[in-house]
Amino acid sequence: MNPRQKELAGRIAGRRGAVRGPFRVWLHSPEMCERAESLGAFARFDCSLPKHLRELTLLMAARNWDAQYSWNAHVHQAIEAGIPEAAVKAIAEKREAHFEDEADAAFYAFCREILEDHFVSDETFARAHAHFGSRGLVDTIGALGNFTMLGMCLNTFQVDLQPDREPPFPDIRGYARVAPGEGTAEEAADGDGARP
Repeated sequence: MNPRQKELAGRIAGRRGAVRGPFRVWLHSPEMCERAESLGAFARFDCSLPKHLRELTLLMAARNWDAQYSWNAHVHQAIEAGIPEAAVKAIAEKREAHFEDEADAAFYAFCREILEDHFVSDETFARAHAHFGSRGLVDTIGALGNFTMLGMCLNTFQVDLQPDREPPFPDIRGYARVAPGEGTAEEAADGDGARP
Protein backbone atom coordinates (compact mmCIF):
# COMPACT_ATOMS: atom_id res chain seq x y z
CA MET A 1 0.00 0.00 0.00
CA ASN A 2 1.08 3.56 -0.56
CA PRO A 3 1.21 5.98 2.41
CA ARG A 4 -2.35 7.24 1.84
CA GLN A 5 -3.71 3.68 1.75
CA LYS A 6 -1.77 2.80 4.91
CA GLU A 7 -3.16 5.83 6.70
CA LEU A 8 -6.74 4.91 5.77
CA ALA A 9 -6.22 1.25 6.63
CA GLY A 10 -4.99 2.23 10.09
CA ARG A 11 -7.98 4.50 10.65
CA ILE A 12 -10.43 1.82 9.49
CA ALA A 13 -8.80 -0.86 11.64
CA GLY A 14 -8.92 1.48 14.63
CA ARG A 15 -12.63 2.09 14.22
CA ARG A 16 -13.77 -1.33 13.00
CA GLY A 17 -11.20 -3.71 14.47
CA ALA A 18 -9.66 -4.77 11.15
CA VAL A 19 -9.58 -4.01 7.45
CA ARG A 20 -11.88 -6.61 5.95
CA GLY A 21 -14.69 -7.16 3.51
CA PRO A 22 -15.41 -4.22 1.22
CA PHE A 23 -12.62 -2.05 2.61
CA ARG A 24 -10.04 -4.35 1.05
CA VAL A 25 -11.64 -3.41 -2.28
CA TRP A 26 -12.30 0.28 -1.62
CA LEU A 27 -8.68 0.87 -0.56
CA HIS A 28 -7.73 0.56 -4.24
CA SER A 29 -9.31 4.02 -4.54
CA PRO A 30 -8.33 5.84 -1.34
CA GLU A 31 -10.63 8.83 -1.85
CA MET A 32 -13.59 6.55 -2.54
CA CYS A 33 -12.65 4.45 0.47
CA GLU A 34 -12.52 7.47 2.77
CA ARG A 35 -15.95 8.69 1.69
CA ALA A 36 -17.53 5.22 1.72
CA GLU A 37 -16.17 4.56 5.22
CA SER A 38 -17.50 7.89 6.47
CA LEU A 39 -20.99 7.33 5.03
CA GLY A 40 -21.02 3.73 6.23
CA ALA A 41 -20.03 4.76 9.76
CA PHE A 42 -22.81 7.36 9.81
CA ALA A 43 -25.39 4.87 8.54
CA ARG A 44 -24.36 2.15 11.01
CA PHE A 45 -23.54 4.14 14.12
CA ASP A 46 -24.62 7.77 14.03
CA CYS A 47 -27.81 8.32 12.03
CA SER A 48 -31.11 9.17 13.73
CA LEU A 49 -32.62 5.68 13.34
CA PRO A 50 -32.71 3.31 16.30
CA LYS A 51 -30.17 0.49 16.16
CA HIS A 52 -32.62 -2.27 15.25
CA LEU A 53 -33.85 -0.28 12.23
CA ARG A 54 -30.31 0.53 11.12
CA GLU A 55 -29.69 -3.22 11.14
CA LEU A 56 -32.97 -3.82 9.30
CA THR A 57 -31.96 -1.44 6.48
CA LEU A 58 -28.70 -3.36 6.15
CA LEU A 59 -30.46 -6.73 5.92
CA MET A 60 -33.05 -5.46 3.45
CA ALA A 61 -30.44 -3.90 1.17
CA ALA A 62 -28.22 -6.99 1.50
CA ARG A 63 -31.07 -9.27 0.45
CA ASN A 64 -32.09 -6.94 -2.36
CA TRP A 65 -28.55 -7.29 -3.75
CA ASP A 66 -28.02 -10.91 -2.58
CA ALA A 67 -24.97 -9.72 -0.62
CA GLN A 68 -24.09 -12.73 1.51
CA TYR A 69 -21.08 -11.22 3.29
CA SER A 70 -22.99 -8.31 4.80
CA TRP A 71 -26.02 -10.48 5.59
CA ASN A 72 -23.88 -13.04 7.43
CA ALA A 73 -21.98 -10.31 9.25
CA HIS A 74 -25.17 -8.66 10.54
CA VAL A 75 -27.98 -11.19 10.77
CA HIS A 76 -27.26 -12.04 14.42
CA GLN A 77 -26.73 -8.37 15.30
CA ALA A 78 -30.14 -7.55 13.81
CA ILE A 79 -31.84 -10.26 15.89
CA GLU A 80 -30.00 -9.19 19.04
CA ALA A 81 -31.06 -5.58 18.37
CA GLY A 82 -34.73 -6.62 18.27
CA ILE A 83 -35.65 -7.68 14.72
CA PRO A 84 -37.83 -10.82 15.09
CA GLU A 85 -36.25 -14.01 13.77
CA ALA A 86 -39.42 -14.76 11.77
CA ALA A 87 -39.05 -11.40 10.00
CA VAL A 88 -35.39 -12.09 9.25
CA LYS A 89 -36.28 -15.49 7.78
CA ALA A 90 -39.04 -13.94 5.66
CA ILE A 91 -36.64 -11.35 4.26
CA ALA A 92 -34.08 -14.06 3.45
CA GLU A 93 -36.78 -16.03 1.62
CA LYS A 94 -38.17 -12.93 -0.15
CA ARG A 95 -41.51 -13.18 1.62
CA GLU A 96 -43.34 -10.34 3.33
CA ALA A 97 -42.11 -9.81 6.88
CA HIS A 98 -44.52 -8.91 9.68
CA PHE A 99 -43.84 -6.61 12.63
CA GLU A 100 -46.06 -6.15 15.67
CA ASP A 101 -44.75 -2.67 16.38
CA GLU A 102 -46.53 -0.13 14.14
CA ALA A 103 -43.43 2.06 13.69
CA ASP A 104 -41.35 -0.96 12.67
CA ALA A 105 -44.09 -2.12 10.27
CA ALA A 106 -44.29 1.35 8.69
CA PHE A 107 -40.51 1.48 8.37
CA TYR A 108 -40.34 -1.96 6.75
CA ALA A 109 -43.10 -1.06 4.26
CA PHE A 110 -41.28 2.16 3.34
CA CYS A 111 -37.95 0.38 2.77
CA ARG A 112 -39.57 -2.47 0.88
CA GLU A 113 -41.41 -0.17 -1.52
CA ILE A 114 -38.37 1.89 -2.46
CA LEU A 115 -36.18 -1.19 -2.89
CA GLU A 116 -38.70 -3.26 -4.86
CA ASP A 117 -40.81 -0.66 -6.68
CA HIS A 118 -38.26 2.19 -6.84
CA PHE A 119 -41.01 4.54 -5.66
CA VAL A 120 -42.92 5.10 -2.41
CA SER A 121 -46.69 5.65 -2.42
CA ASP A 122 -48.12 8.73 -0.71
CA GLU A 123 -49.82 6.50 1.85
CA THR A 124 -46.64 4.60 2.74
CA PHE A 125 -44.63 7.82 2.88
CA ALA A 126 -47.14 9.51 5.19
CA ARG A 127 -47.29 6.46 7.46
CA ALA A 128 -43.49 6.31 7.81
CA HIS A 129 -43.17 10.10 8.09
CA ALA A 130 -45.59 10.13 11.02
CA HIS A 131 -43.16 7.94 12.97
CA PHE A 132 -39.75 9.13 11.78
CA GLY A 133 -40.16 12.63 10.37
CA SER A 134 -38.21 14.11 7.49
CA ARG A 135 -34.81 13.58 9.13
CA GLY A 136 -35.54 9.93 9.81
CA LEU A 137 -36.64 9.25 6.24
CA VAL A 138 -33.65 11.06 4.77
CA ASP A 139 -31.40 8.98 7.03
CA THR A 140 -33.27 5.84 5.92
CA ILE A 141 -32.63 6.56 2.25
CA GLY A 142 -28.99 7.37 3.04
CA ALA A 143 -28.60 4.07 4.88
CA LEU A 144 -30.32 2.06 2.15
CA GLY A 145 -28.17 3.78 -0.47
CA ASN A 146 -24.98 3.08 1.48
CA PHE A 147 -25.87 -0.58 2.01
CA THR A 148 -26.88 -0.89 -1.65
CA MET A 149 -23.44 0.38 -2.69
CA LEU A 150 -21.96 -2.10 -0.23
CA GLY A 151 -23.89 -5.01 -1.77
CA MET A 152 -22.84 -4.01 -5.27
CA CYS A 153 -19.19 -3.86 -4.17
CA LEU A 154 -19.32 -7.23 -2.40
CA ASN A 155 -20.87 -9.00 -5.39
CA THR A 156 -18.82 -7.31 -8.11
CA PHE A 157 -15.51 -8.11 -6.43
CA GLN A 158 -16.73 -11.44 -4.97
CA VAL A 159 -15.78 -10.59 -1.41
CA ASP A 160 -15.53 -13.37 1.19
CA LEU A 161 -18.26 -15.96 0.82
CA GLN A 162 -17.37 -17.19 4.33
CA PRO A 163 -17.17 -20.91 3.47
CA ASP A 164 -17.93 -21.89 7.06
CA ARG A 165 -21.41 -20.36 6.74
CA GLU A 166 -24.44 -21.87 5.06
CA PRO A 167 -25.59 -19.69 2.12
CA PRO A 168 -28.29 -17.45 3.61
CA PHE A 169 -30.53 -17.19 0.55
CA PRO A 170 -32.35 -20.14 -1.04
CA ASP A 171 -31.93 -18.83 -4.61
CA ILE A 172 -28.23 -17.83 -4.49
CA ARG A 173 -25.15 -20.05 -4.64
CA GLY A 174 -21.72 -18.58 -4.98
CA TYR A 175 -22.13 -15.41 -7.00
CA ALA A 176 -25.01 -16.60 -9.14
CA ARG A 177 -28.76 -17.06 -9.01
CA VAL A 178 -30.04 -20.64 -9.11
CA ALA A 179 -33.45 -22.24 -9.24
CA PRO A 180 -34.74 -23.32 -5.80
CA GLY A 181 -33.20 -26.64 -4.81
CA GLU A 182 -30.14 -26.30 -7.07
CA GLY A 183 -26.60 -25.92 -5.78
CA THR A 184 -25.08 -26.81 -2.44
CA ALA A 185 -23.26 -25.09 0.35
CA GLU A 186 -20.10 -26.87 -0.76
CA GLU A 187 -20.39 -25.34 -4.23
CA ALA A 188 -20.76 -21.91 -2.68
CA ALA A 189 -17.56 -22.45 -0.70
CA ASP A 190 -15.40 -23.47 -3.68
CA GLY A 191 -12.42 -21.21 -4.29
CA ASP A 192 -11.32 -18.20 -2.29
CA GLY A 193 -14.30 -16.17 -3.47
CA ALA A 194 -12.45 -12.94 -4.18
CA ARG A 195 -11.47 -11.11 -7.34
CA PRO A 196 -8.24 -9.12 -7.39
